[in-house]
Amino acid sequence: MNLVWRHCPVCEGTETRPHWSKSSVTLVQCRSCGMVFANPIQAEMADASHYNHIAARYYLAPAKLASDFSPVRYAREVRLLQSRCPSGRVLDVGCCTGGFLYALQQTGRYKVLGTDAASPALAHARQLGIPTLDASFLRHDFGDLQFDALTFWAVLEHVVNPMDFLRKAASLTLPMGWVFVLVPNLDSLAMRWLGPRYRYVMAEHLNYFTRATLRRLAESIGQFRVECILSTHWNPVVLWQDWRRGGSEPTEKERLDLLQRTTVWKQRRCLAPARVLYRLFELGLGRVNLADNLVMMLQRNPNRACPD
Repeated sequence: MNLVWRHCPVCEGTETRPHWSKSSVTLVQCRSCGMVFANPIQAEMADASHYNHIAARYYLAPAKLASDFSPVRYAREVRLLQSRCPSGRVLDVGCCTGGFLYALQQTGRYKVLGTDAASPALAHARQLGIPTLDASFLRHDFGDLQFDALTFWAVLEHVVNPMDFLRKAASLTLPMGWVFVLVPNLDSLAMRWLGPRYRYVMAEHLNYFTRATLRRLAESIGQFRVECILSTHWNPVVLWQDWRRGGSEPTEKERLDLLQRTTVWKQRRCLAPARVLYRLFELGLGRVNLADNLVMMLQRNPNRACPD
């Protein structure tokens, strides 16, 4: 197995201490800024070739597609974007098969474009009429094209160099435009309770952010105002299943089956009272920073020059 060694993705420090280990995953914590990250990592994770390998069997699986294009799948993300950017041009980095952009198109308020490391996923999006760019986000020359908003939904935990992604985003965002970032929350209830037994401590996840390290990453770019960082989402079924497993990994089929079931649960009218209770508990977890994910909303500072 070819391995790649890394510096801290937030402060580029080289001094670390052990954090967690799990099968082929080794997590360390930067002694300087506290960022937790995988080191070393598999070469196919570093160059993103892994995502092309799994695209056909996972991203294009019928259960995954049914979930991604369900009306409830990206309802929260659409609301978040509309709350800050009610219309305009949007680039979704890591768009996969295009579920979020498809939902955004239904509003009739946005011109959309998506890009992803997995070419088969992009091909599916194009079949649905979603404009996509089959090229490296970091290396592609966008020319004079700029966007009212860029979105990174569950992306920055997967990349070796999240700082480079935000720098590129700054160069593509209009003054006073927005960048939205969603990543897993290292301080979540699930992470605290399960530790490395949690299924999202996985080889594909290279970076493990807290509210503090995510803010430090954004502020180090110098081009954005951190408007807010929210703690959101909670999946009690995953928590229960992973606790019972004792650390064994769910198969892709098991992941897809759960995804399909939770999508159905979100839409059944008879479960509306249970969803209200769930939402109240989720809001409570979010208030004390224990929900599963962090959502950061950045506004491009018009008074700062973009990086070259």
